[in-house]
Amino acid sequence: MAIQGAHLVGSLTCTDAESTFRVASQHLGGHLRRIPDGEVGPRFHWILFQGAAFAATAGLSRVGDEPALLAGFDVRPFALDGSVEPDRLAFSDLGYADAALESYATFARLREAGVVRAGTRFQVSLPTPLAALTTFVHPEARAAVEGPYTAALLAELDRITAAIPAADLAIQFDLAVEFAYLENSQGRAVAYGRGPWWDDVAAGLLDRAAHVGRAVPAGVELGFHLCYGDVGERHFVEPLDATNLVLVANGLAERIDREITWLHLPVPIERDDAAFFAPLRDLHRHRFAELYLGLVHHEDGTDGARARIASAGASGVGDFGLATECGFGRGPAERTAPLLDLHARLAAAW
Repeated sequence: MAIQGAHLVGSLTCTDAESTFRVASQHLGGHLRRIPDGEVGPRFHWILFQGAAFAATAGLSRVGDEPALLAGFDVRPFALDGSVEPDRLAFSDLGYADAALESYATFARLREAGVVRAGTRFQVSLPTPLAALTTFVHPEARAAVEGPYTAALLAELDRITAAIPAADLAIQFDLAVEFAYLENSQGRAVAYGRGPWWDDVAAGLLDRAAHVGRAVPAGVELGFHLCYGDVGERHFVEPLDATNLVLVANGLAERIDREITWLHLPVPIERDDAAFFAPLRDLHRHRFAELYLGLVHHEDGTDGARARIASAGASGVGDFGLATECGFGRGPAERTAPLLDLHARLAAAW
């Protein structure tokens, strides 16, 4: 078993893309095959900025008179207001492509200057449509809004892949809300996951995630970040073990007939026991060129990570690299460099 390489899920604490590329390259360059832009600007709180896209779409209106604020964003749901036929809903730009193209220009300049290591790809992290639909659409309208919003997100992907050379690009889809739905369907009450508009919860969420994954063109790297949330550095529910992570990962592999370049799985800080990692023996490991386990936590540093590495290795999962369990852009800035250095101490470079 080799512990090699590191993966950055998405958000870092830097205020702009250039700072992200510089700090990641300085502290972890040889360990990274791809670098995200840190999800700077309006993407700081993941999908919460998407409320503006729903507000700008004719045919949708907010439910409720008073704003419901989360991190400063109004998260009141939208419903169909009858002014536009549901199949004629038309979202404008969602903001992902504009951000990616701006950050890529900076990335390419820094790589040309030797700041970013040659051969490193630019990583774009995108949510699946289920995240914004669940957050911003009233349950009774989700089935109708799903098609138009999914089309809008895929249009963003098309713009990104048309403008950035395939050999320079890596696309990651973030699956988080999916686990709220899945855990809720198994009897673990998670309010955020209520209201699926299809019958077979697991099959439905896998079909939807695989649909957007298959849209990534050949030559562009494709990866998946599986997540149990990270609001205030806490999960929306703690996984009993890695069973559902493996279920989703294998389900994606069964539905996607192209190479999946990497898979990222979170590991809670409390779990250095064999029971958590045991389901990894059933992971279709051969379908993922790279596996990253999010077992690095700033709270317990080297000792905690090594305990989790030992238990993961005992599961027989094979070689893997290291990551945190989610992005760490909402933590204090002074934590970033030591956390990157921690990855480098625990894993070999490529």
